[in-house]
Amino acid sequence: MMNKLTARAASLALAGLMGTTMISGALAQEETIKVGILHSLSGTMAISETTLKDAMLMLIDEQNKKGGILGKKLEAVVVDPASDWPLFAEKARELIEVNKVDAVFGCWTSVSRKSVLPVFEELNSLLFYPVQYEGEESQRNVFYTGAAPNQQAIPAVDYLMNEEGVERWVLAGTDYVYPRTTNKILEAYLKAKGVAEEDIMINYTPFGHSDWQTIVSDIKAFGSAGKKTAVVSTINGDANVPFYKELGNAGIKAEDIPVVAFSVGEEELAGLDTAPLVGHLAAWNYFQSADTDVNAEFIDTWQAFIGDEERVTNDPMEAHYIGFNMWVKAVEAAGTTDPDAVIDSIVGVSVPNLTGGLSSMMPNHHITKPVLIGEIQEDGQFETVWETPGLVVGDAWSDYLEGSKDLISDWRAPMSCGNFNVKTGKCGGSEG
Repeated sequence: MMNKLTARAASLALAGLMGTTMISGALAQEETIKVGILHSLSGTMAISETTLKDAMLMLIDEQNKKGGILGKKLEAVVVDPASDWPLFAEKARELIEVNKVDAVFGCWTSVSRKSVLPVFEELNSLLFYPVQYEGEESQRNVFYTGAAPNQQAIPAVDYLMNEEGVERWVLAGTDYVYPRTTNKILEAYLKAKGVAEEDIMINYTPFGHSDWQTIVSDIKAFGSAGKKTAVVSTINGDANVPFYKELGNAGIKAEDIPVVAFSVGEEELAGLDTAPLVGHLAAWNYFQSADTDVNAEFIDTWQAFIGDEERVTNDPMEAHYIGFNMWVKAVEAAGTTDPDAVIDSIVGVSVPNLTGGLSSMMPNHHITKPVLIGEIQEDGQFETVWETPGLVVGDAWSDYLEGSKDLISDWRAPMSCGNFNVKTGKCGGSEG
């Protein structure tokens, strides 16, 4: 039987052991590298963004199978900003300040990205943004792995003009910054190409818009003037479902008035009856149908991870694949997840894309990408009908807008500027 002194010593030893265990547990928790995932899992954009959350979980899981990064496992921290643009900023701050994530992968709409920009700048964290956008921005803390307008919108218009002989243009978009700015660029571009103002129709609808009968009727009337007409669609989210259904109801076929979409990929088509859509188009930088070994492996990994052999892949998933692998490579090169070190080491990093080449991070924090035009097939996949001969460098500032065409972006020292004016020789403006 222990005397009081021995019992007290044992008790102290046990307390010390428990304390050590608790400290070890805390250290073990600190030993993970936390990755924030900022995608809408509810609301109007969940149709597009939930898949990107799942894709990030897969990429993190695959990296952990390889041993993580710098000898540490990665830990995903998922939040739901719920298609609520101000909530994106709150959730971004929560990820960085409370959850202490080392980088964030997220946002879809430009209004959500604009909402979080001040947070990433203030807290000096990293955002990898995987969706096509309107350009007119280059922020030090953001890496734009989706398409800039010159990597999607401009080539799509060139294709329709040169290959399809389109002369009249319907620019139809959801009413927020991405469609409005993209269409402003496209309107200026079309007019520079000699298209008359009366041959351009522009229309905006709210998020989640469902009653398309009048608009589709207007499009049909606009296309009956004897000139080849096309719709350039920047309609986002679940409004696409009733839009395409109404096109079918109105008997608008691709050979009559083709629609080229910038926000409809395989994931969105999975929820549609594709029969009326066959022949309509989309412009992206990746299609699931890409016939490469790296893409076949990606698809197999994705379908196994999600537990569904029918689940599709899409362009923003590839952008996350590229952006995540660039971040991993930059962290390994820097030997740290420190944002400043990663920003310095990531420019020039090249990683495989899924179409069979290498994509590189440029000094303007945009990447090089191929541009593909795909035709919708009955099975909801795309057949590539046109592609650029090589990779296109993403341009942060449009060559077709006054106030933008003289700007360049280069985040390397000594310039370290997002909007350097080559005429005045000065860096200026809110995004610089």
